[in-house]
Parts: sequence; C-alpha cells; structure tokens
Amino acid sequence: MTFPPALSADHALFLDFDGTLVEIAQTPDGIRVADGLCPLLQAVAEKLAGALAVVSGRPLSEIDALLSPLHLPAAGLHGLEHRPTLGAAIERVPAPPELDILRQRIAEAGLIEGGVQLEDKGLALAVHYRRAPERGDELARIMGDFCSDLDRLHLLHGKMVLEAKARGHDKGVAVEGFLREPVFAGRVPVFVGDDVTDEDGFRAAREAGGFGIKVGAGKTVADHCLDDVAAVHRWLDAFLRQTEPA
Repeated sequence: MTFPPALSADHALFLDFDGTLVEIAQTPDGIRVADGLCPLLQAVAEKLAGALAVVSGRPLSEIDALLSPLHLPAAGLHGLEHRPTLGAAIERVPAPPELDILRQRIAEAGLIEGGVQLEDKGLALAVHYRRAPERGDELARIMGDFCSDLDRLHLLHGKMVLEAKARGHDKGVAVEGFLREPVFAGRVPVFVGDDVTDEDGFRAAREAGGFGIKVGAGKTVADHCLDDVAAVHRWLDAFLRQTEPA
C-alpha cells in the first residue's frame, strides 16, 4: 500500500465513520467528534459539488446527531439505511424475522455481561466486546452457532464487535447505489475506511474505476493507506488548500 493521491474535484468520496473520521471508543456512545470535523466535511462536500457520503455501521439517526447540523448523503447500518442525496428521505430495508429469533437467543444465553454490550440497532444486532477482548473467540463461536440456521442473516466480524444483519446489503452495495445518483455518477469513487466491513467498499470503488484507502494497519484489498484518524483529517484539509489551476 502507498500514501493516497491527492483528492480532486473529479472524485466521489465515501467515508466510514468510527475509526476513520472519529477515534474508536470503548463503547459506541463514547466517541468524541472533533470540533472542526463538521466544518471540514461541509467544505469538502461543497468543493466536490455534493459528491461526499458517509457510509457507516451506525444508524443514520446517530450519524445525523453526531454531525449536526449536517445531513449529508449517507448509508447507515452497513447499507440497510440509505439517504441517496442531500435532503432525500431515508430508505430502509425491512428487518428479517430471523433477527427476532437471534435477539431472543442472545437474551436467553446470558451473553451480555462481564464487559460485553449488546447494541440493538433495530435492523441489526451488534455484540461489542472491546472491554472484554479475552471473550472474543468465545463470542464468535456462540454467535456463529446462533446464526448457523438463520439463512437470511449475515454475521460480520469487525473490530471487537460481532454484528448480525440481513444478507445482500453491505457497504459495497451502498457505494454502487450512490454511483447511480446524478450527484455521484461519472466520478472516480474513493472509499476510506478502517475495518473489515469496509473491504466491500474498497472493492466497489476499485471495480468502478476508483480506489480504497485503509486507515491503520491490517490486511486489506485497498490500494492506499493513511496512518490514523488525524491523517484522514489532514488529507481532507490538504484538498481544501489546493489551488485551482489558472
């Protein structure tokens, strides 16, 4: 991997949230949004003529609250929620009934203890174990068993989290949807993310003639890398400081 090329006005930019725009916290509600992030994203979006979207595992209600007053084009819950353009209505994929079965299994098993947290997103269930990393293998095995007969669910293995959601929707599919919108169409897609769940976004960007940027270390299909969240902010700021050719 190499340091990414400079962002240009011809790109369409897709940004993960946790671990990319903000530092990962011990719990989902423990993150801190830097004071300058919202103005930075707004300025970058304007320079890209609106071709910037947040693509996150969080619900869009949380993204909107954290980035208030911005309501950018965005995909939440790994693509289960989708706002294709600025100000558009949010489209949601119905939750499969198997999710209720899994919710009951988790409750009856007594998994949510000893530093393990269940985040019920309505359309997805996420089991976080950042405060109990030693339980990772155990939880992966149990959640795998719980989902083994629930064919409409897909179990994601992220950074200290196991998340179950409906099959057929991921960050790559979300990017493909954005690229059909006039604001994004015809541009070179760039996907920036840090986690295993962002690999689908990297692939979609590459298949559409663009590239992915991995934030931090780890095996990836992305072509380029940035060290950390601060480096992402600097890369975005460098785009704003570029001067247009005469």
